[in-house]
This record gives sequence, C-alpha cells and structure tokens, in this order.
Amino acid sequence: MLDQFGRTIDYIRISVTDRCNLRCTYCMPEEGVEQFQCKDVLSYEEIIRLCHIFTSLGIKKVKITGGEPLLRLDICKLIAGIKRIAGIEQVTITTNGVLLSAMAENLIHAGIDGINISLDTVKKENFKQLTRRDHLEEVLQGIDKLVQMKYENIKINCVPITEVNGDQIAYITSLAKDYPIAVRFIELMPIGMATGYTAIDKEMLLRIIHNAYGELIPWNGNLGNGPATYFSARGFRGKIGFIEALHSKFCSQCNRIRLTANGFLKLCLQYDMGIDLRYLLRNNADDQYIKIIIEKSIFLKPREHCFNDNTIGQIDERKMFQVGG
Repeated sequence: MLDQFGRTIDYIRISVTDRCNLRCTYCMPEEGVEQFQCKDVLSYEEIIRLCHIFTSLGIKKVKITGGEPLLRLDICKLIAGIKRIAGIEQVTITTNGVLLSAMAENLIHAGIDGINISLDTVKKENFKQLTRRDHLEEVLQGIDKLVQMKYENIKINCVPITEVNGDQIAYITSLAKDYPIAVRFIELMPIGMATGYTAIDKEMLLRIIHNAYGELIPWNGNLGNGPATYFSARGFRGKIGFIEALHSKFCSQCNRIRLTANGFLKLCLQYDMGIDLRYLLRNNADDQYIKIIIEKSIFLKPREHCFNDNTIGQIDERKMFQVGG
C-alpha cells in the first residue's frame, strides 16, 4: 500500500486502551484524566476485523500499545488472534512493564514477537517521582524474567529529559551492558504535557555514554520496525539505540499508521487527519467499503510532521496515552 509520496505503509500501531497504571509527569496529570467509556473502545472482534482489512492492503506488522495494554483483559487472546491472520508477519507490544513478570509466559505463549518496555529511570526514588507510583521493582522483575526465559527480542525505551533523568543516562545504558537487550533513547516529542520539558539531544547522549563506557561502534543490523540507529560497545551484551524524530526527521521513510483505542485511524502523530473507523464498523459498512475508505485515507498521509512550526493547522490535541505512541 502506497501513499501519495510513494512510501510503502506496512506497519500499524494499535492502541487497545487509554488507561494506565502509572501517572508519568510528562504524560498525564496526577489526578488522571477522563477516560474512554468501555462502549467507546473497539472490541477485540472489531480490531481483528480491521486487521484482516489492513492486511489485505499490505499491513504486515502490528504494534500493540496503550495507555498500558497489559491492563486490557485477555490481551494475549487478541495477540494470538492477530498472529493467526494470514499476511501478518510480526506482532509486538510496548508496555510500562509493571504487569510484565506476571504475564510474560502468557505473552510468549501467545506468540509475541517483541516486547518493548518504557523505562526512563532505574532509581527507585526517581521512578516514584516520575510515575507517581512505586513500581520499579516489578518492572525490573519483568525484564529479568524475560531474560531468564531466554526471550530474545527485548527493548528498553527511554525518553532522555534533563529534568527527569539527565543524571542517569550512563546508569540506564548499563542495562544493555548487563543484559542481552537493546536500550533505545527516544527523543522527546512536544505533545501534550511533554511541552514543558527539556529534551537531551543525541550528541550529548553520545558524549555521556562514551565517557562512561568508551568508544561506541556503529552497528548496522536491524532490530525492529523503527528508524533507530544502533551502536555496540566493548563488553556489552546488548545494543544502544537512538531515535531522533525531530533532529533527524525520518518522515520520508515513514511506514506507519496508528489506530486509537476508540477507533480513529491516525495518519501522522502530529495531525488530527484520519478517519473514524469505529463509526463505519458500527453502522453496517461492509469490509470492501471500509477497505476503500482506508486506502483513500492512507493515500493522503502528510509528507512530514512540523512540530517546530507553530503556524501549522490541524494539530492533534490528544495526549500521547490517547494516541498510542
């Protein structure tokens, strides 16, 4: 499936809930937010139906996101159901890891192809301040359990922010030294509550990591669907990755679309352009009609985001937990 700029769109991020068991300061207010009502969230049957339509258009890779997707009841049944769809090559998940230890075996049994854990600090007090919850030990137990089970495709997603973890970059990087996993530093996106924070750029990260662990060696292998650039270091069991959505814009190679928990198909993280697929599903549209609407919508996918341009219209006011990352 091609968009108007000739990009092949073969990857979808599907949010299954806007609920979360953490309250990260750059994502959600302490008191929480008004959440979708259950009736407004796509059912598993609706998601599976859409996945069949998406695969007929060339989607091959699916990322399950939230909110926190492990909060959704029977999430492993959904993963197994998507895995059974002809044409789907990969189903992965991004989680905050709080429930990971308890669910690791079920996730692997369901056939999950990769598990990304969002973790911005490995210091107990900092974790409590950042997330407003005391769950660091559970997250680390989940990572350790995956390693003990010899699960191979594990990634840590860390957003480097001066006010949050600027003094912990080397410490977080040590996870890739001690474990056979990839630690990825993802540039802060100016979305929702994150606009008041200071991102740490790649050059600064490289200097910090080099000073702590020596020379970083570029690594050209492929560890997933994203645009990360990877490095290895002497004595490391894992890899170190960087994703720069702002300073090294990779929109020309963008291969993804997003489906929110309430059924809105988003074409770009920044914009509110897209189509309400829940409305079509629940108003007797047949699969062929929905397929045509999706295809026409994806063809109009914007050329690029312009987060640094305040004059751009059609900005999506939804927060990241409502979008699915």
